[in-house]
Amino acid sequence: MEQPIWNFEQEPWGDERPDETSINLRAYFDRMPDDKMQQYSPDWIDERVIEWDGNFRDDGALMIACCERDVDVTEYRRVVELARAYRDRGRGELLQALPQSSTATNRSTNRSISSNVL
Repeated sequence: MEQPIWNFEQEPWGDERPDETSINLRAYFDRMPDDKMQQYSPDWIDERVIEWDGNFRDDGALMIACCERDVDVTEYRRVVELARAYRDRGRGELLQALPQSSTATNRSTNRSISSNVL
């Protein structure tokens, strides 16, 4: 399995007590392509977020493996905004640290950036 270049899953949790679902949601966002994540808008209505992601079930919960509980669009929005902020903080440093070849090629090198760098 190809490893993402992001490592939001390992970022500090602040006040949140992580469970299996919250960890897997962060990993889900680590694997989301950066160009897709940058398209996200907090101004979208819930239905637009669900359509844009494409992995929500008919009952409104995100389809994500190994979860103890459902992830609704409210939690999804909160965490995707944290993931975007994480990437915004580290995007320049990460891209400078990678070899000069394309980001797509670098994704295939199985590199993962630690939160220490960001």
